Amino acid sequence: MQAEVTVISHPLIQHKLTLMRKAETSTAKFRTLLKEISLLLAYEVTRDFPLKTETIKTPLATMEAPVLAPDKKLVIVSILRAGQGILDGMLELMPSARVGHIGLYRDPKTLIAVEYYFKVPHDVDKRDMLVVDPMLATGHSAAAAVTRLKSTNPASLKFVCLLAAPEGIEYLHEQHPDVPIYTAAIDEKLDDRGYIVPGLGDAGDRLFGTH
Repeated sequence: MQAEVTVISHPLIQHKLTLMRKAETSTAKFRTLLKEISLLLAYEVTRDFPLKTETIKTPLATMEAPVLAPDKKLVIVSILRAGQGILDGMLELMPSARVGHIGLYRDPKTLIAVEYYFKVPHDVDKRDMLVVDPMLATGHSAAAAVTRLKSTNPASLKFVCLLAAPEGIEYLHEQHPDVPIYTAAIDEKLDDRGYIVPGLGDAGDRLFGTH
């Protein structure tokens, strides 16, 4: 089974993404834009959440009104460190979501992703999981994170990013063909350093001002 790739092409997202791409955009503005886009991404990614009805009383009448199904619990897992930028925006829309973190770095000799931090809620097996990281470049860190997170047996798992390279999509799907990808844009390629082109530079550096 080949999971789908959903490009969320809403005009507001595309406009804000263009502002983020500009080299002259400040750290403060970059951070604000990522938070705003993340809120909009969350809106689309949760579109398939089921509803139930409950009886409520408005000022005028009693009615059966839609609410989220009670078993639809969510955990958002940030791939450190840049994933924090997406996490913050999504929590604005879904403040009751639980939060997990996974930290990975690439060994400079073996190029294998090495885990240095991992913390998720204890009941993750009852929760739908959104794994967030702004950039899906080579896909190696994303695939390693998804492999580790699958070991916790979440109810479902989706990968959400701001930008993706074709190479990263291909690698993540090769490793995890069952995991759907949501992104605001698919860029042209990777350069010889593994950066997305045209991209927006290093998302973590631009988010935290650590150029």
